[in-house]
Amino acid sequence: MATHSPTVGEALVTMLEQAGVDTVFGIPGVHTIELYRGLAASSIRHVTPRHEQGAGFMADGYARVTGRPGVCFVITGPGLTNTLTAMAQARADSIPMLVISGVNATTTLGKGRGHLHELPDQAALASSVALWSHMLTDPSQLGSVLQKAFATMTSGRPGPVHIEIPTDVMKLPAADQAFEVPASIPQRPTSAELAAAAELCAGARKPAILIGGGAVRLGDAVRRFAEALDAPVISTTNARGIMSGHPLDVPASPSLTCVREMLAGSDLVLALGTELGPTDYDMYEDGGFKLPSNLIRVDIDANQLARSLKPELAIKAGLGAFIEDMLAEARTWTQQGPGEGGTRADTVRKSARSEIGEAYLGHIELLQDIWDALPDATLVGDSTQLVYAGNMFVDAPRETAWFNSATGFGTLGYAAPAAIGAALGHPGRPAVALLGDGGFQFTLSELGSARDCGADVAFLVWNNAGYREIETSMTGSSITPIGVTPSAPDFSMVAAAYGLTARQVRSRDELIAALKQMPRPCLIEYLDTEDH
Repeated sequence: MATHSPTVGEALVTMLEQAGVDTVFGIPGVHTIELYRGLAASSIRHVTPRHEQGAGFMADGYARVTGRPGVCFVITGPGLTNTLTAMAQARADSIPMLVISGVNATTTLGKGRGHLHELPDQAALASSVALWSHMLTDPSQLGSVLQKAFATMTSGRPGPVHIEIPTDVMKLPAADQAFEVPASIPQRPTSAELAAAAELCAGARKPAILIGGGAVRLGDAVRRFAEALDAPVISTTNARGIMSGHPLDVPASPSLTCVREMLAGSDLVLALGTELGPTDYDMYEDGGFKLPSNLIRVDIDANQLARSLKPELAIKAGLGAFIEDMLAEARTWTQQGPGEGGTRADTVRKSARSEIGEAYLGHIELLQDIWDALPDATLVGDSTQLVYAGNMFVDAPRETAWFNSATGFGTLGYAAPAAIGAALGHPGRPAVALLGDGGFQFTLSELGSARDCGADVAFLVWNNAGYREIETSMTGSSITPIGVTPSAPDFSMVAAAYGLTARQVRSRDELIAALKQMPRPCLIEYLDTEDH
């Protein structure tokens, strides 16, 4: 009896299983049904968003909490273009994402005859945001293409990768192929680089550390390194929670004057796994962020080091490898005796809370109340007032418990689907999506996706009747506000239409009670009465 030879679509699913993929986000279409041929019989869970942008954002949230690539299946043409926004956000924040799309049959490519979903050059379009985009035309190369895709996503600076498969190739038989996710071997610093870094550390009396998203999942190493150096640690948005509760932790934005003053008074600054981007370091675009001349910068990406602010020492290496090697030589540079690091950190923490003002301080206290009510929660934010406040200062309880789209690429519509992805990636840890009434309408329909997959998500809508931050900016620039008050639906009724429980609240106490009592997924609309 002849044995069935798996098609490219079936073999792809098998290989994804071998790579440890347990969830795929996608919307099937006529150009991708062959990718689904083996999916139902596999161990992979399929989650159907209401829009391909939602698929990408779900994959992003999933990847952030798990550390593994989020995977999307999207159709040719509009499916991919709808996903590009999410890919761009992932590229900006160094999030591993594998987008597998269809593309028209090989005999039609480049002909411009108006075939369904046809683009002039789909791979070129994807390449504008993907680390690598590749068209699979030879079934025998499927294994090697996937190996390169995973290597590209997980070695060096992570980001999105795109593979497109022509509709006719999906159906072709794929011979048995060995597939193994390549091991990521981080580059280590040279002995000369370590010696130079140790010399600078040994001579420092008032050092400071800046950490970014590249330090996520290196919390223990970062803490031990900071203790050895007795250095306050300032965390960017994507690094919040890494030093949670530590006396050296400064969970405040480098855009704050008090943080900048501390850095200016430091005789050594180490920038570890951070791109030093303006949305973290110069949020108000006042040009006031300056680094001292004694700067050690460690990054896995040579391009980032080339864009640096002329560091005293630039080291291209995996951050974990750098810290491990430095700690192994700690006797040559570690700070001796009681230091002032804890006092310096405490001073700037107190100054930061004073500097941000009463309105933001109230928002920050509300965020802390959410974690008091749901200690294991992951707070996933859009661009909204609660998130702006938290990005300035928030003491997240652990790494990846706080992330949002308000820095870097800064897309709206992120939080609802990304929170779904985060909840699915971390079963047992609820997610709270922090949403503005304006931004939520970009992806409001993902309430239905949350219900379908039973996502453990509370959608918290901060309703201040429009794009209030933009309105304030326009007024401040003597521009008559226009286009900033889009009508919002009755969010509770929309949630109910999708079968979710919903409640309106007007106070912090009502909000916390709702978070504790309501079954999830649910929607809570916080009416910001001061703005109504």
